[in-house]
Amino acid sequence: MAKVLSPFASLCTVGFFARLSYALARSPVLPLFALYLGAGPEAIGFAVGISTVTGIFFKLPSGALSDVIGRKRTMLIGLVVFAVMPFTYLFVKDYQLLVVIRFIHGLATAVYGPVSMAVVADVAGAKKGEMLSWFSSVTIIGNLVGAPVGGFILHSMASDSPSLAEFQTVYIVSGIAGMTSLLIALKLLAHRERVEKGKSLRESYSRFLSGIKEVVSDRRVVITSNMEGLQNLTVGALEAFLPIYAVTVAGLNEFQAGLLWGIQVLATILSKPIMGKASDKYGRKPLITAGMILCALSFGAIPMLHNFYLLMITAIVFGFGEAFVTSSSAALVADICKEKHFGTAMGTFGTIFDIGHAAGPILAGILIAKFDYRYSFWIMSLLLLVSVPVFIAGVNIKQKTEEA
Repeated sequence: MAKVLSPFASLCTVGFFARLSYALARSPVLPLFALYLGAGPEAIGFAVGISTVTGIFFKLPSGALSDVIGRKRTMLIGLVVFAVMPFTYLFVKDYQLLVVIRFIHGLATAVYGPVSMAVVADVAGAKKGEMLSWFSSVTIIGNLVGAPVGGFILHSMASDSPSLAEFQTVYIVSGIAGMTSLLIALKLLAHRERVEKGKSLRESYSRFLSGIKEVVSDRRVVITSNMEGLQNLTVGALEAFLPIYAVTVAGLNEFQAGLLWGIQVLATILSKPIMGKASDKYGRKPLITAGMILCALSFGAIPMLHNFYLLMITAIVFGFGEAFVTSSSAALVADICKEKHFGTAMGTFGTIFDIGHAAGPILAGILIAKFDYRYSFWIMSLLLLVSVPVFIAGVNIKQKTEEA
């Protein structure tokens, strides 16, 4: 047991500081920084979404690569990006450079995300739902802390509206958190892992491609991943436009905007392990279905509210819905796939996850520019509701509810 818990605890610690760093650089700071640089709604959505576009291209190959060369080596690449990239924001003076840096910064989660999940799936056995949920909950505490801390730094330092110096302060703190994650990981990675030896480059490449083909050809993996992707369509939209809506429409301050995002993450953290354990016992599909409905209804309610406390309650409901979906979807994908392809499976899952996450702010920005917040959010909510019957009909799997 100690051999499992020690690396698991280390992974959680590394993940906490990595996610803290990334959250500080993202919401609510990033959309407000883009607004400061003169970006309109479409441009703000693009700036928030572009880092997730990176994951679309790199998560699947990163996960598959970890199946071949080992998890720890692949993880280190992502953690170096976590540590270095926040400091590059100090050179940003215009919107174009911000977009370039955001795209490169996306390599951090693109490489680290699926590989760390594959490590947990490797050791979880029959408790994939529970352990993946615990891991996710512990690591995204960094998101919970990062969002309000970033908003607090801006609010406390700015007399009227944030200046360039205030934004730079947040990114320095983000860089310190990223460096902490890397230093802890270097100690973890000092222990060698066992990787298959004696394979030629051609054999490794063949295994790399065969793993990808086997995973992506399973429609159950694709449909389940799409549920997570659609749910993250709304998550990405909220990351980009909840701070803007809160400050410019609802009349809240930057700290309150950060709290709204933080309380949503808190609701997800607290409920995710419970939902993961429930999915191990009773099945994944009912939780995913219920979560999609909760997310759709709460997301659609946000643009009808202006009161901070009502918005907070709605954010909590959305957080519960997100927990229902995310606690079960990754575990369901792992259930379907063979153990030797866990990295590839998590990479496929993460790629579709990121397509939704990247498309969310971009789609929301286009819709808000054409319509308004209300109709834009309602259209996106409808997409979630329509996906539910497709998932119910398209994913058929008999899960074990009891394990010896």
